[in-house]
Amino acid sequence: MNGDQFREHLIFASELGVAGVSRDPAWRARKGSLDRAPVDASEDESPVGQPVIVSKNAAEALAAVRTDIGDCTRCKLHGLGRRQIVFGVGNPTASLMFVGEAPGGDEDIQGIPFVGRAGQLLTKIIEAIELKRDDVYIANVIKCRPPQNRNPEPDEVATCNPFLFQQIDIIKPRVIVALGKFAAQTLLETLEPISRLRGRVYDYRGAKLVPTFHPAYLLREPSSKRQVWEDMKLVKKLLQT
Repeated sequence: MNGDQFREHLIFASELGVAGVSRDPAWRARKGSLDRAPVDASEDESPVGQPVIVSKNAAEALAAVRTDIGDCTRCKLHGLGRRQIVFGVGNPTASLMFVGEAPGGDEDIQGIPFVGRAGQLLTKIIEAIELKRDDVYIANVIKCRPPQNRNPEPDEVATCNPFLFQQIDIIKPRVIVALGKFAAQTLLETLEPISRLRGRVYDYRGAKLVPTFHPAYLLREPSSKRQVWEDMKLVKKLLQT
């Protein structure tokens, strides 16, 4: 990180309510490293202290899921203007996973989740806890852009959810951050508003799930950055344990 990037990092961290920075890398490690080192048929600790098997073939397993999706025509979104599948990106054995709602226009063009303005802000949020995008995994509830960026409809979610579940089960993240109302409500199967869901930790498919505001919301309501920083401090604490 050069001087200009470091200054930008500090400015954004200050906007999020960070009082200072630490060079101590200890919090990054979970008994060795933030990311699970690929091993073959070895044991690692799960969030509840039980041994789990970590496969060195997580990348291949994710690739197999992507191949299974193909040029998907399973729901009506394939005929409503989507350009391509936006599957997911990042470390296939990451301890931290972010789940958003659906691809937007920029994502539909590039085939990568969170690359527009909201994605740029998400990158800064990740960097504010001293990580990089390559350290985490990023995906969405559904893999195709809904027309005019409308909310995904129940039949679309029901069709696409199994692929997200496969991603989660392959990656085995320790912490999942649900970005925004739709992702949080979908994963937790609730109608509670995000303002009530955030600030709490939920058990979800072997991980700890932390809901927070979507970066797009922060672009409209920058005063909520402080709450997101509180959520990210909670995420950091969970990654330390």
